[in-house]
Amino acid sequence: MTCLGLIGILATAACGDDDEGGGRPNPDAGPGADAGSGSGADSGSGPTGPVGGNVTLAQLAEGLTSPVILVEAPDNTGRLFVVDQIGTVRVIASDGTLQAQPFLDVRGAMVTLKPEYDERGLLGLAFHPDFATNGRLFVYYTAPPRVSGYDNTSVVAEYQVAPGTAGATPQLVAMLLQEDHPQSNHNGGTLAFGPDGMLYVSIGDGGGADDKGLGHVDDWYADNVGGNGQDIQQNLMGNVLRLDVGTPGTYTVPSDNPFVGRGRGEIYAYGFRNPYRFSFDMGGSHDLLLGDAGQNLWEEIDVVHSGGNYGWNVKEGSHCFSAAQPMTVPATCPTTDPNTGEPLVDPVIELPNYANPMRGSTQGLLTIVGGYVYRGQMVPQLGGRYIFGAYSTEDMGAAGAVFAAIPQSGAGAWTSETITFSGQPNGAVGHFVLGFGQDRRGEVYVLTTDNTGPTGSTGRVYRLGNAAAP
Repeated sequence: MTCLGLIGILATAACGDDDEGGGRPNPDAGPGADAGSGSGADSGSGPTGPVGGNVTLAQLAEGLTSPVILVEAPDNTGRLFVVDQIGTVRVIASDGTLQAQPFLDVRGAMVTLKPEYDERGLLGLAFHPDFATNGRLFVYYTAPPRVSGYDNTSVVAEYQVAPGTAGATPQLVAMLLQEDHPQSNHNGGTLAFGPDGMLYVSIGDGGGADDKGLGHVDDWYADNVGGNGQDIQQNLMGNVLRLDVGTPGTYTVPSDNPFVGRGRGEIYAYGFRNPYRFSFDMGGSHDLLLGDAGQNLWEEIDVVHSGGNYGWNVKEGSHCFSAAQPMTVPATCPTTDPNTGEPLVDPVIELPNYANPMRGSTQGLLTIVGGYVYRGQMVPQLGGRYIFGAYSTEDMGAAGAVFAAIPQSGAGAWTSETITFSGQPNGAVGHFVLGFGQDRRGEVYVLTTDNTGPTGSTGRVYRLGNAAAP
């Protein structure tokens, strides 16, 4: 079994992770009221009972390459913006037509991608909450390396387009953040405005396996070599960042960020491996929900809070982790970071990786893909459920899956189930799942491809629907 057959753009663990490196907005929701930031109202009283078999996948667009996220611009035009890993942002107009001309093209600024598989590329997009009046938007992509021997540079760049000019091309304002990235994998890449109006950014632990090797620093846990996930002093990798971008062309560190004065002030939460996709709930308490890709054994979804330590590489999921023997589970490990006093936070959802020898007959995943809490109206049986996915559920096949979980208040695991899609062969997705999207009405979209790398034109966008709807 090879990495080529597994990874796609994600940090899949079944191949050992390549040590070589190789609704309308709710006006009461706060300043971050857009689809990428979490706004809008709750739908109903919350989920009860099983999802059932009436959920459909309605194809909205095709002919893309590797679509990884979809967001709606907060400008009341109804346009949906699809980020394609190859370096373009394409627009689905309000009439459902995929526009041929890219809205934004950053291919000239990126590293050259490998067609067989790659985790780099254009990975994130967020519109400023006041985009309708200021035209500001932000993207995350991987640029060529600045450090000899490193693989790439993680870049957050600001662009601007003249408000009210739907056909105009955004112009580069500034490269706000550049983080040197040693390996080709574990790039993270989500951007989203929170309900507090701040820009949140996820960056992976630097790549390779075990959070060790080139570009991975020493941390406080002597039993495991490395790494960046547990470090808050020396770099920004393995973290979720929180930035104030109130002034165009730059960012400042919010004074209430948890590690101001005792670490890198940009860090909001740490202890992540590859926090590829996260989102804010549009309703409820606007929780930040994040999918963190596991290595060999466990995949996880976390509820992220300020200052939280999510365990990697002391733990993988809720289990102790050994960098020396990653296919085993040590009997004990620390439960608290002695430097910060932060407890290691366990995930709210934990599912076995496909390579996990302990999973028995339980379905295994090839990389978890974080999604969104459903706040739409088209599929009422999904109301209030967290929708997330698996890149695949087979070792070599385009067999992605979509799950629905019932959030729980307080501590404890969430209950989740696989969605069986009406009208699909065997109820399955039938493609690799690369990402999700959500519009301002709270409807959720599934983004897929049939290829393991950023090549071809098999990329599609689907919207969740309801076969029982009149």
